[in-house]
Amino acid sequence: MKLRNKFLLFVVIIHLVALVLSFFIFSNNKILFIASEILIIISVFICWQLYQELLRPINMLMQGTEAIKDRDFNVKFVETGKYEVDQLIKVYNEMIDGLRTERTKQEQQHFFLEKLIHTSPTGIMILDYDNNIQQVNPKVEELLGLGETTLKGKAIDSIGHPLMQYIPALQSGDSKTVTINGVNTYKLQKSHFIDRGFPRHFIMMEELTAEILAAEKKAYGKVIRMMAHEVNNTIGPVNSILQTTIKNQSLWQNTGLETLQDALKIAMERNHNLNSFMRNFADVVRLPAPARKNVDLVRLLRSTVTLMKLRAGEKQIDFEFDFKTESFFIHADEQQLEQALINIVKNAMEAIDAAGKISFALNTHTRELVISDNGKGISDEAYTQLFSPFFSSKKDGQGIGLTVIREILISHGYDFALKTNADGITAFWIHLLT
Repeated sequence: MKLRNKFLLFVVIIHLVALVLSFFIFSNNKILFIASEILIIISVFICWQLYQELLRPINMLMQGTEAIKDRDFNVKFVETGKYEVDQLIKVYNEMIDGLRTERTKQEQQHFFLEKLIHTSPTGIMILDYDNNIQQVNPKVEELLGLGETTLKGKAIDSIGHPLMQYIPALQSGDSKTVTINGVNTYKLQKSHFIDRGFPRHFIMMEELTAEILAAEKKAYGKVIRMMAHEVNNTIGPVNSILQTTIKNQSLWQNTGLETLQDALKIAMERNHNLNSFMRNFADVVRLPAPARKNVDLVRLLRSTVTLMKLRAGEKQIDFEFDFKTESFFIHADEQQLEQALINIVKNAMEAIDAAGKISFALNTHTRELVISDNGKGISDEAYTQLFSPFFSSKKDGQGIGLTVIREILISHGYDFALKTNADGITAFWIHLLT
């Protein structure tokens, strides 16, 4: 039973009892009976006034409670002139003002946080309580190449992207640097925040490829320039002395010095080879910006194969083409791209011991070029260091070829990858931009 009904019931019972008692006590005295009835009526009136005074703050409290329940913090009450009621109204109005200010502040902070997440250059992936993906920002979509609708609501390990396999092993506060395809380097960091008393995790993804490549190139460029300078300064005078010595016929008039003369010639040739070796290193550093023009990629691929065909024939290597068109034009530096293609084909040929094949597949719709071979493949150890400067899995390799390929393709803005598939086929994939 509500409080107001209890109060009314109490008042009614009390006054009914008073009426009955006044009837039996003052029934013989009409004046006293009438006076008692008047007092009872006055008491009823006073009780009704008290009821109204008590009911008003209760109604206000009920209205305020409903407004708070509906999250409507705009409802305020006007003071009535009654001290107790006004004190209650004053406290309520101050509370509503505080709640409204706090809600506005939280909404502004929430809007700012959403805007910050959306525009952040770092990929941010927010997980729910079950560690399923609840929200991602545009940078995550860009890094993974997947839309929010594809990611939202999915478990981490159900997303088929190489980066995602490293996330489950991360603990809150951990970070890990990951290299994909030997080229693209990413930093993954896991952290958490408290939401309604329970922890929720989020993942930050940042691509470090450009920064690492720039720092790497600066470091090895400085070393190469220093080495080239010292080698050239030494080889030039030494070759001059050797050449002068060989041309001095008076030194070779006596017999028995032919072996020494041959040795000097070999030393001179070796110096020329060393100079050529250093120029190859220097070419990596001095690679100019691409001079782009319209290039027929199909013609360029066929001319590259023609150049390498004689050497391929010695190892019984066949070339296969999967071209749907006789010409496909791209905007690129023809000389640089040809150098990259020659190095790719050369590496594929060196991976084949004998009697293999190298395939060329060009998809003009997706603008993808795949050069694959059935050679010995890439070992797990070598895969982690692909495209690293001066790394080579070959016995006499210099580690320059893949570095040159990397620099040329990056300067063109092409995405690329090199890996050995489960079927043992090694494929070099290139995505050609428009």
